[in-house]
Amino acid sequence: MLRKLTGNPDCKNGTCPTLWATEDEQNYIVQGYVVADPERLAQLALPEGETAVMIPAAMLEEHFDARR
Repeated sequence: MLRKLTGNPDCKNGTCPTLWATEDEQNYIVQGYVVADPERLAQLALPEGETAVMIPAAMLEEHFDARR
């Protein structure tokens, strides 16, 4: 079962970017906005099977500040 770690602090509707931990806490799953801009995707040069999502910086800052 995934465990919700933090979400977008500015979220108003409950379906915003979210950071999750896997059951074994060895990996994270990031829910965010799909990066569809061809120029940005070209810079990433993603391999088959990978995708990119964008999340607010405040979301990660909140999570990692809480871990300190």
